[in-house]
Amino acid sequence: MQRRRLLQLMASAPLAFGASRLYAAPAASSNRLLVVFMRGAYDAASLLVPASSDFYYESRPNIAIARPGSGPDAALPLADGWALHPALAHSLLPFYQRRELAFVPFAGTDDTSRSHFETQNRIELGQGAGKDGDYRSGFLNRLSTALTTSRAQSAAFTSDVPQIFRGGTRVPNIDLGGANRKSRLDEDNHRAIAAMYRDTELDASVAEGQRIMGAAREELEAEMKAANGNAVSADKLEQEARRIARFMSDRYNLGFVDVGGWDTHVGQGGAKGLLSNRLGQLGRALAAYADEMGPAWKQTTVVVISEFGRTFRENGNKGTDHGHGTVYWVMGGNVRGGRIAGRQAEIKREALFQDRDYPVLNEYRAVFAGLFSRLYGLDQARLAQVFPGVAPLDLKLV
Repeated sequence: MQRRRLLQLMASAPLAFGASRLYAAPAASSNRLLVVFMRGAYDAASLLVPASSDFYYESRPNIAIARPGSGPDAALPLADGWALHPALAHSLLPFYQRRELAFVPFAGTDDTSRSHFETQNRIELGQGAGKDGDYRSGFLNRLSTALTTSRAQSAAFTSDVPQIFRGGTRVPNIDLGGANRKSRLDEDNHRAIAAMYRDTELDASVAEGQRIMGAAREELEAEMKAANGNAVSADKLEQEARRIARFMSDRYNLGFVDVGGWDTHVGQGGAKGLLSNRLGQLGRALAAYADEMGPAWKQTTVVVISEFGRTFRENGNKGTDHGHGTVYWVMGGNVRGGRIAGRQAEIKREALFQDRDYPVLNEYRAVFAGLFSRLYGLDQARLAQVFPGVAPLDLKLV
């Protein structure tokens, strides 16, 4: 507890004392990697819009992002028929235009459980769908161990040390303050609604409806809470991004942060709405992180992932359900961006996995292994320490 309290005090120091930098020894390795985990499985087809696909617009009559050039809320054209959500026009689009941001569609794990907890855990362990190795440690912990000769300095910006950093190498966690909790109707609201219909023919129906809605809401909130874990919200990350950057530029070269709130089963929205707001917050957080990194941005890589994607078709609640393939983001001053990277497929019904989801064509371990090989010069033997039995996929992202 004393150690954790000390780390919390260290984390608050830059804000409490107005310091612009942290006074700590710089990381031994010039390459800095931050992994951002979007817990809850965000809707990748709203972020990276397949704007040239008629099937996309047929599948999403209420939540599709309009084609580029069709109005103020239209998607922003990128390359190869892809476009970007308009909420990221001022935050991430400039990075793409400067070739400091690339997207990797059809990415993810071959695990098809569509369970938040199971898939998040497998990814953090660096495990495939089968039990094909000893996975008692997280893959960033194993990477940190593989980089011991270059004195990797690692940190998790989370309330507890996450699975991805657990293992033989001790890694500190720096608590950003925990996730925000969403308010609900209180008992006074429910009593007022019940009173409106008391002694009417609708009295029993309203009471039963409130009971059913309450149970359904509690079930959905329980699922969303489980999906988020203890991750911070997108607005909290937007507030804390610069503080994370000060730690990463001055002290650490390998970091992890998770952000919750992406399980959009109901009322997801399109160009505006729930998902748009959260994408905007995350985009601004990453832009602030890049700005605060200063000269260190040139040696920085940020990889944004999620446990899986969402259904390609919208559901009856104008949202999306648990899917399979997703889109990774790779961003940084040393990134070869301005492109859509990796193996791809034409967006049509025949290409969907189980007639519902994006397929996974760029397996996450292979993608990370290829990235680690380029960032750190890891040979096959050291890559095998991180991802046993996995052949790296070199997308030439750095």
